[in-house]
Amino acid sequence: MGIRHSIACFVPPDLLKELMLDGSFNTKQKAALDTLTLDASVRHARAQNLASTSAQPLTLRGVVSSAGKPTRSIYDMKNGTTDRGTLVRAEGQPAVNDAAVNEAYDGFGFTYDFYWRVLQRDSIDGAGMPIVGLVHYGTDYDNAFWDGAGHMMFGDGDGELFTGFTKSIDVIGHELTHGVTQYTARLVYSGQSGALNESISDCMGSVIKQRANGQSVDKADWLIGADVVGAKLKPALRSMKAPGTANKYDRQPATMDGYVKTADDNGGVHTNSGIPNRAFYLAAAALGGNSWDKAAPIWYAAMRDPHVTPHSSFRRFALATVRQASQVYGAASPEALAVQGAWKEVKVLK
Repeated sequence: MGIRHSIACFVPPDLLKELMLDGSFNTKQKAALDTLTLDASVRHARAQNLASTSAQPLTLRGVVSSAGKPTRSIYDMKNGTTDRGTLVRAEGQPAVNDAAVNEAYDGFGFTYDFYWRVLQRDSIDGAGMPIVGLVHYGTDYDNAFWDGAGHMMFGDGDGELFTGFTKSIDVIGHELTHGVTQYTARLVYSGQSGALNESISDCMGSVIKQRANGQSVDKADWLIGADVVGAKLKPALRSMKAPGTANKYDRQPATMDGYVKTADDNGGVHTNSGIPNRAFYLAAAALGGNSWDKAAPIWYAAMRDPHVTPHSSFRRFALATVRQASQVYGAASPEALAVQGAWKEVKVLK
């Protein structure tokens, strides 16, 4: 059976294991080990949260009157891992004397604005869900994650392998998009559906960063996590444009020829996500202009396509993107052909 409720952290567990075993990182191996241990400890709680969400029809959530305006709250966990911590900045309040708090607040704003203005979606659940950030999670915690219950946790990093995770707009967009997927496609976090889950978060996270920075498709770097990695992992954690080249530990394949069958990381969800990631980049590059004009709306429409199920394969999702592009622009349109061609280049479609 697929694993529906595994924790969707930004940094892959297999990378943390490799870093832990790498002798060149002996000063920070404990941070990687502690992060793995802490990640495992929150899986059960997150599973319960997601199980509750999955059991409820999406139509049960009402529409709120504040549509178009985010409701953000940032808490300081003060290196704890259990209590929510202290509320340090709420919606509409001015910046505080803590960069992590302000970065999380602003990143949430960029993400909400993208989903509202570009995709007409009111927050994570589509019904105005408040966005809650918990910064300074754990000690030297080398990760960030969406907990499935309305909270995003940010580690500060150990200062060598990873730096503060609030710095990166694409990290924030990535994790909050796991929440959007939770309320739309509900992709099971295992195998190809899990890799799609990860890829959609990378795609939207990258688009959110590009939009916030005013970067067109050809000006964007298409790197994921460039702002949070230390010198040993430069230039980034992943590359959508060229999977497998982001750092010396990057094992992502760029086509189905390199698809990895493994029991690690829920069937290699972070590794195999490189394939649909590159398909999105290729489609966006072919469409030109801004990635949020056509590519992102097509992918978002596919997330809501009735033929996309929780166990969808790469092929099923690819066909949904082609179908959505065809419905909007026409089956023989340059847009539909660009999307189809992208999936053919990564060998998901023939």
